[in-house]
Amino acid sequence: MTSLEERTVHTFCRYCLAACGIEVTVEDNRVLKISPDKQNPHSWYDFCAKGRTAGQLVEHPRRILTPMRRVGDRYVEATWEEAMTDIAARMNAAIDADGPDAVGAYYGNPAGFSGSNVIFMNAWMDAVGTRNRYAVGSVDQNAMHVVAEAMYGSMLMAPVSDIDNCDYFLLVGTNPAVSAWNWLETVPGGWRRALDRQKQGATLVVVDPVRTESADKADLHLAVRPGQDWALLLGLVKVVLDEGLEHRGDCADLATGVADLRRLAAEADLDDLAARCGIDRPTIERVAREFAAAPGAMVVTRTGVSLHAAGTVAEWLGQVLNVITGRMDRPGGRRFERGYVDALRLAELAKTEPHHSRLAGRPMISGAHALAELPDEILTPGPGQIRALLINCGNPVISGPDGAKLDRALASLDLLVVIDFVQRESHRHADWLLPAAHWLERDDLLAFTSSMHDEPFVQFGRKAVQPPAGVREEWRIFTDLALAMNRPLFGARGMNGFVRATRRMAALTGRAGMEFGPHWINRIVVATARKINGRKLKWRDVVASPHGLVLGPREFGHFREALRTPDKRVHIAPPEFVTRAGELLSGPPPAAPDNYPFQLGNRRHRHSMNSWLNELPGLHPSGKRHEVVIHPDDAAQLGVTTGDRVRVFSPVGAIELEAAVDDRPRRGLVIVDHGWGSRIFDPRGGTAPQAFGVNRNLLVDGTALDPLSQTSTLSETYVGIERV
Repeated sequence: MTSLEERTVHTFCRYCLAACGIEVTVEDNRVLKISPDKQNPHSWYDFCAKGRTAGQLVEHPRRILTPMRRVGDRYVEATWEEAMTDIAARMNAAIDADGPDAVGAYYGNPAGFSGSNVIFMNAWMDAVGTRNRYAVGSVDQNAMHVVAEAMYGSMLMAPVSDIDNCDYFLLVGTNPAVSAWNWLETVPGGWRRALDRQKQGATLVVVDPVRTESADKADLHLAVRPGQDWALLLGLVKVVLDEGLEHRGDCADLATGVADLRRLAAEADLDDLAARCGIDRPTIERVAREFAAAPGAMVVTRTGVSLHAAGTVAEWLGQVLNVITGRMDRPGGRRFERGYVDALRLAELAKTEPHHSRLAGRPMISGAHALAELPDEILTPGPGQIRALLINCGNPVISGPDGAKLDRALASLDLLVVIDFVQRESHRHADWLLPAAHWLERDDLLAFTSSMHDEPFVQFGRKAVQPPAGVREEWRIFTDLALAMNRPLFGARGMNGFVRATRRMAALTGRAGMEFGPHWINRIVVATARKINGRKLKWRDVVASPHGLVLGPREFGHFREALRTPDKRVHIAPPEFVTRAGELLSGPPPAAPDNYPFQLGNRRHRHSMNSWLNELPGLHPSGKRHEVVIHPDDAAQLGVTTGDRVRVFSPVGAIELEAAVDDRPRRGLVIVDHGWGSRIFDPRGGTAPQAFGVNRNLLVDGTALDPLSQTSTLSETYVGIERV
């Protein structure tokens, strides 16, 4: 018999940008089952185990359920008033002694998939006045933002893929069979749709040093040398320009800087580029000609491109190839989805004041400094040294390079405050653990990503269950902290008084909605939304559509008007990119140093999400082990077979794990998955930590960066291997 308390909630998953529509069955405030919402007209097609097991994190046995304060070597429960009072006093003391930059903040992926978290975190940082802001973007996606800013005038100008009309797919450093065509754009069912186009005659080319699941289905797999995607893409650009295969209209009218691009291509030698990337010249020429001749075509570059010292140049050249062959804003190519919110304009309004880091002198990218700089900014004395740090739903010791050094830095802080669901590796030195709300426990309107969907779509994400009594949503934590510190939220004079007044009104009237919070912002966003296909969006329509609303058909013709460059043209040859490409051309190809003959690579798993979810056993098939994948020829030279315990070492660290011999990677490339090795502690019970796998980023030198994007070169470390 069905309980009277059992109900169904339709909402969407917030683990990644795919934002799959889900159906949550709830009984007595407990999640019984999560299934794909097949009534969702847009986004349920890539539903995976991450969403299906989301209830496991809500009910994690080691979940933080109330503020917890470190006392000696243990944690004790505290009230929110005690937490806010102590944290505010200690942060204010640090600011009074050394200025606002004595307080720093880092945020991870979970924060990015909550509109209210990111907005109010920035409101608190603006209140404090700190420029010591760090984000997970420098681990994997800064290159895209740097290129978009330089070419199109906005870091959020992310063209989406028109898969259904494409005749030639060139996929570089991406594995959409696993990642679901999802990274700063989302195309629901994108891989399935690409395979459907392939059945209709489209060509599918995959560029990857690993024979991935996507490469298995490709018409052509180009096993490029790791980190040399830029050489292959420059070779393709050179063939297009040398042979006059470019789209003359776009090169003359849409783009500026074509002459500089032609000079760069003329300086490059195609045989040299072929040798660098490991793809023979005839193949490069054939792919360039086929790509240019196809009625609809697109280059798609993703994370695999970004994790190298030349990642920004490769990302740029991929965008260049789309522009010069006329693939922008045309069927079968990449187009600009306007969305119902003008995210580009809002990004301009929310731009952080320019700032250069204290020690390295590097500028912010997308409003944050590189994670690789954080350890030294904590450890190095002087004005601006970080003495108090807040980690917002992140695990930087695991996500970033040289985690051992960052761990030592975190241990030296005067104050470490953590907002998260459980106590992870990066939190073991925390003075305060503050419990975060799961997305199943909060309402959400991810308005600022609306231009990253492949069609105009809106959905209000309803909470499925109420959070535990001691848990507060992150936006409220940041608001309460600003009030406790007596520093104006958003940096706006009078804002704190306004917030307090709305709280009094809510208490007097019994209407919780009177209190200022993200629901106010959501209403304003929808009220000021642009018309889509002549339709004015209304709040009542949004909340009355639990499965979401497709607001109209996909449209072309908005790319040019969306450009934020002063001359409204694509800047196809930004000087800094051309200069960097010239440096790469004039320098020798990377070579393995003595004693470290293998390059360390990474791969994507369907049911894994960086360091965020790897501690959940339910996400991994029975018996799944964390392993290093070695090509059979390399394994034979090492005397290693599958199942052997091996030591993988670099100049900065070493790890031990099992070997798996497989011919999927190129010779000389070994694969260890990113995001493992985080211990999950038990601050309430004090039992032994749980651990899954090892942290491969302990092998990565934190000083190695892409100079243009400040992205850590997580896939360019050279390592040695020996049997244990």
